[in-house]
Amino acid sequence: MKRIAILGSTGSIGRSTLDVIEKNPGAFTVVALTAGRNVDLFERQIRSFAPEIVAVADRQTAEALGKRVSGVEILAGPEGINEVAAYGGSDFVLSSIVGAAGLMPTVAAIRAGKEIGLANKESLVMAGEIVMGEAAKIGVRIIPVDSEHSAVFQCIKGHKKAGVRKIILTASGGPFVDRKKEELAGVTAKDALRHPNWSMGRKISIDSATLMNKGLEVIEACRLFDMPADRVGVLIHPQSIVHSMVEFRDRSCIAQMSMPDMRGPISYALAYPDRIDDPIPALELDRVGSLTFRPPDHETFPCLSYAYDALKAGGTMPCVLNAANEMAVNAFLEGRIGFQDIPRVIRRTMDGHAVRPVADLEDVIDADRLSREAAGKQVKEFEK
Repeated sequence: MKRIAILGSTGSIGRSTLDVIEKNPGAFTVVALTAGRNVDLFERQIRSFAPEIVAVADRQTAEALGKRVSGVEILAGPEGINEVAAYGGSDFVLSSIVGAAGLMPTVAAIRAGKEIGLANKESLVMAGEIVMGEAAKIGVRIIPVDSEHSAVFQCIKGHKKAGVRKIILTASGGPFVDRKKEELAGVTAKDALRHPNWSMGRKISIDSATLMNKGLEVIEACRLFDMPADRVGVLIHPQSIVHSMVEFRDRSCIAQMSMPDMRGPISYALAYPDRIDDPIPALELDRVGSLTFRPPDHETFPCLSYAYDALKAGGTMPCVLNAANEMAVNAFLEGRIGFQDIPRVIRRTMDGHAVRPVADLEDVIDADRLSREAAGKQVKEFEK
C-alpha cells in the first residue's frame, strides 16, 4: 500500500486526490497532509483520512485546529509544512500548493528522497534547473500531475529523447477564448473565473483566462523534459480532450486524450507505473464530435509571449515573471486592478529587472522577494 502525503489538501488538486484515494482504499493510505487556513475543511479531511501528521499556514490556525482534532501531530508555518513534506512515514508526496509557496516544500520532499507527484508548476518555473538537478542527484522520480505534462509524460514513455522533435501543449483558451483585445475591457473576476471545462482554484482559473497558465506550463515542460523553448509549442483546443501531443523525428504524433477531469492525471501519478480502474468518465468521441485546434492569439493574450521572453532571458527572469503574475492576479481578484492590467504589471516588472544568474535557492528566493516589491509598485500605478 502506497503511503501518501498531500501538500495543499484543501485546494482543488488536493481535494481531487483525496477523492481518488477514498475510492481506492486498498491501494493508498494518507499519512500526512498540509493546508492553509481552511480549518473547517481540513478538520473534515483529518477525521476522514486519519493522517499521522499535518501542518497549516500559521500557529494561530494550528491552535484552532488543535481544539477540534486529537491524535494527530499538528505543525505550523513554512517550517512545519517542510517537515511534513519530508515526513519519514510517506513514500509519495503530492505537491499541490499553489504558487511560489510550493517551492521549498517540494525541494524538502525531494531532498528526503520521496517520489513526487508534481502539481506545483511554479517550483519548476522559479527554480527548474535546481529542482531537476536535486532530483537527478538523489535519484528521485518526478511524475507530472498537470494534465498537459502528464500527457507528454505518457506520450514519450518508451521513446528515446533523441526521437522527439516537438512537444505541443494544448490550451482550452479559458472563458475568453473567442474574444479580441477590445472585448476584454471591463471583464470582472467573476467572468474570468468561469472556466468552460475545468474545475480549478481561483488563481489558476485567472491564469487560464490570461493564458499565463500555458506560459508557465511551457517553462515547466522545458525543465521537466529538458527541451529548448523553440521545441515546445502551444495550440488552442477549446474541447480540452487532447491534453498534449508529442511530434517525433519521423513526423508522427502521439496524443493523449481523455475527458477533462484532473482525477485522471492524479490517479496516473499515484498508481504509476500501474493504472487505476475508472477514475474518470469514459471518453465517447462520437458524442464529443469535432476536435478543433488553432494557434494562440498573442496580441489579445500577451502573457504567453512573456513566458517565452522569460525563457530566452534565462537566469532570474522566469522567477520574476511568476512573482509579478502572482501579485497582479491577487490584485485583480481583490478588485484593485483590471483584467488587462495583469499583463501590464508583468511586462513592466520584467522590463525593470536586470537579469542575474541563478546559482542556488537563495538567488531564487531573493529574486522572488525583489520582484514582488517591484510588481507591488506597478500594481499601485494601475489601482482603480
